[in-house]
Amino acid sequence: MTQVLVFIITFLIVFFVCEVFIVRKCKKDKRRKKPVEVQYLIGKYHLDLNKVNYKRLLNIISAVSSFDISLVAFAISFVSNFFLILLVGFALVFATILISYSIVGNIYKKKGCCK
Repeated sequence: MTQVLVFIITFLIVFFVCEVFIVRKCKKDKRRKKPVEVQYLIGKYHLDLNKVNYKRLLNIISAVSSFDISLVAFAISFVSNFFLILLVGFALVFATILISYSIVGNIYKKKGCCK
């Protein structure tokens, strides 16, 4: 039960931090450099920002990033060895990021938002 509570608390904290520092800054200043996640989706899936609601995309990115970090924190809470925590955490971070953003990219591709 405590691991589920850690997952929920981590998700809420990371989601709030992402909303404040990433989403709101990008919504206010459109001339700023795009977040790395948006650049990844543009580069790999040829996402057309003219066809996408940019604010909604930033909110989706915030939720996906929060879920990824929470999932990794949840998974490493079962491991007790420090070096194994680092190894599992490092592997899971890359795997969850690649899988989750490929899902987001494929959803936008099916919606016809890609070039």
